[in-house]
Amino acid sequence: MASRLLWASRAASYLRISAFHRGFSTVIKDLKYADTHEWVKVDGSSATIGITDHAQDHLGDVVYVELPEVGATVAQGKNFGAVESVKATSDVNSPVSGEVVEVNSELVGSPGLVNGSPYENGWIIKLKTNRKFPKLCPAIHHLGT
Repeated sequence: MASRLLWASRAASYLRISAFHRGFSTVIKDLKYADTHEWVKVDGSSATIGITDHAQDHLGDVVYVELPEVGATVAQGKNFGAVESVKATSDVNSPVSGEVVEVNSELVGSPGLVNGSPYENGWIIKLKTNRKFPKLCPAIHHLGT
């Protein structure tokens, strides 16, 4: 448990945000969350997307991450890839719409980064976007999941 709290504090520091610690998973305060357990960090017209600590914990050990192509267009609420674990395969839905400008190529050789660092090294894609995000939940609402 102590190592998880230390990891969350480091991730929050790296992202320049605050973390809420819960007994079973971590929620980063300044991120926005989709009901399907994806997170997004919006910085101007850039959006970084990954899956939540809660989602990776339920999936178990991640063995493969399907990534979209750079330049692909993704739509809010639609699937853009998948995360495969020893337990199951789960679609990853985009919490926002936009154009893929970067994928986390580190996940190709090290998909376990999603488990070990879902908010820092385990991010999945970065989008260029200019839309508002009314369907996203702030961290305080996501604490109940």
